[in-house]
Amino acid sequence: MTASRTGARSVPGEATRARLLDAAATLFYREGTSVGIQALAKAAGVSKRSMYELFASKDELLTAALKHRTPSLLDRFLPPPDTPDRPRERILYVFERLEEAATQPGYHGCPFLAVQVELKDVDHPASRAASAAKDRMRDFFRDEAERAGALDPDTLARQLVMLYDGAVARAGAAGEHLDGLSLTTAATLVDAAVDKPAA
Repeated sequence: MTASRTGARSVPGEATRARLLDAAATLFYREGTSVGIQALAKAAGVSKRSMYELFASKDELLTAALKHRTPSLLDRFLPPPDTPDRPRERILYVFERLEEAATQPGYHGCPFLAVQVELKDVDHPASRAASAAKDRMRDFFRDEAERAGALDPDTLARQLVMLYDGAVARAGAAGEHLDGLSLTTAATLVDAAVDKPAA
């Protein structure tokens, strides 16, 4: 943030905004939505004044931080287009990445689910942002379930999201080792859903 030649105080730039969003996303994930403004400003290396020039409230910052992280988080867990190409393997790819992530130091589960649970308000802007991200995963599961020939793609998608959320909650909040259980359970659900009844 710099002053203009006329002496007027300029608005913090995009680099400051991006740094604040990255720091806020990390801190909210590690410490929860109750983290204070002072801690957020310190983590980002900006003043509280600069923060409030960019975001009107902590709630607005939380919402923006979630939206900022959504693409990279979904890219981490959802497979690239057509890789792998079979729908069953594409669904299981998500749970393979989850099993890997859950073994990493500092893993605290799904940030979107955590925000929804902490806020307990489906109409909060951050809850809506988290819900939109979760909807994208559900839609991915549904599309792949339909391609796989599932008899009820909607139900299978809901089952897979529930399995995912349960696994991340156990691994993130309870520190439980998944030991491949989410992957094998997902495979069982998919295989059962695409079995055709005998003629």
